[in-house]
Amino acid sequence: MAGIIEKFRLDGKKALVTGAGRGIGRGFATALAEAGADVAVADILEEDAMRTAGEIADATGRRVFGIHADIAQPGDVRRMVAETVSAFGRLDIAVNNAGISLPIKSALDVTDGEWKRQFDVNLNGTWNCVREEARAMIPNRYGKIINTGSICGHIIWPTPQLPYSVSKAAVLHLTRAAAAEFIRYGIRVNSISPGVTKVDALFPEVIDTFFKTAPIDRYGLPEDHQGALIFLAGPLSDFMVGQDLVLDGGYTIM
Repeated sequence: MAGIIEKFRLDGKKALVTGAGRGIGRGFATALAEAGADVAVADILEEDAMRTAGEIADATGRRVFGIHADIAQPGDVRRMVAETVSAFGRLDIAVNNAGISLPIKSALDVTDGEWKRQFDVNLNGTWNCVREEARAMIPNRYGKIINTGSICGHIIWPTPQLPYSVSKAAVLHLTRAAAAEFIRYGIRVNSISPGVTKVDALFPEVIDTFFKTAPIDRYGLPEDHQGALIFLAGPLSDFMVGQDLVLDGGYTIM
């Protein structure tokens, strides 16, 4: 019988990560490969996807390849999932990490176009992915779908981020609704909600706001979210359905 450490291994599993060219997504793709999975690295920035895939493959020896895809485009998502299944033979783990945030501004200054783009990526894009990934997993009667939420889906951030917060709250409810429907096929859908994490796209003023309240004395790093991902991706979380893991340095308990 496998010991507890072996149960965290993902040897032979086939994974897809969106928004994986950099930041948290890159950390997720790296962790999956280090745990033994083969990984498709998808990103709207093709150069980032290809570079990251090559670096992870060199470091881990796993089968890793890059895919250019805009998750807001259903056709791109269908192609992305199809290419992954074609390359690997099946899809076991799907991590829907891609997302955007509008610059911090008053809700009254948000344009119709900005509002639409925020939801086209964060909510509609995540839905596009969940739907196609589930279709690929159903024949195997098993799979793990992990969405990236945000603490802003749980709380109201002190500085104005209304579109982003609402889009992430919708992602969390999408996670719960999809989990309830797809568990009948053996597919577990859960999510991870990062707190303030230092990545290239992080607005500097967010860090200042974080430290005014957070009980911890540092911001997060992509590596801080890898353990939760590996848990959700493997068999030890098979009894977890439609849940959200918050990793925020304690910000939301204050």
